[in-house]
Amino acid sequence: MKTEVTFRSERFRPYLPEDCQVNPGRYGAELAYWLSRELAGRGVITSYPNFEDWGWFLEYITEAGEEYWLCCGNEESSNDSWVCFLEPKGRGLFGQRKAVPEHAAPLMEALGELLAAEPGIEDLDWSDEPGEPD
Repeated sequence: MKTEVTFRSERFRPYLPEDCQVNPGRYGAELAYWLSRELAGRGVITSYPNFEDWGWFLEYITEAGEEYWLCCGNEESSNDSWVCFLEPKGRGLFGQRKAVPEHAAPLMEALGELLAAEPGIEDLDWSDEPGEPD
């Protein structure tokens, strides 16, 4: 299952100044809020966007209670090149029994449909694991 996508788009450029960003050069709020809203419109419910020092994420929980993060942000030193990837979260003591990526197929399928249908998103490149090309 494809769990990471990179793409280019001018649409999600930050509109607030650098000192308002999570960290210098770390963007993705506009992308994360757009994804949350658009996924909900397709019946795929996530959390509102949250952030870490590396970027933004949406929490997604399956009916079986498995938790995932859909992580997103800009590629290093860019404000028009983006990455989104699925991060299964651990359950239990010390994160054992991580959620199975295939159980998040509805989220990833909706993400793929959204990105493919959106004007101004180009150069979509999917891979199986973060950092591994298609």
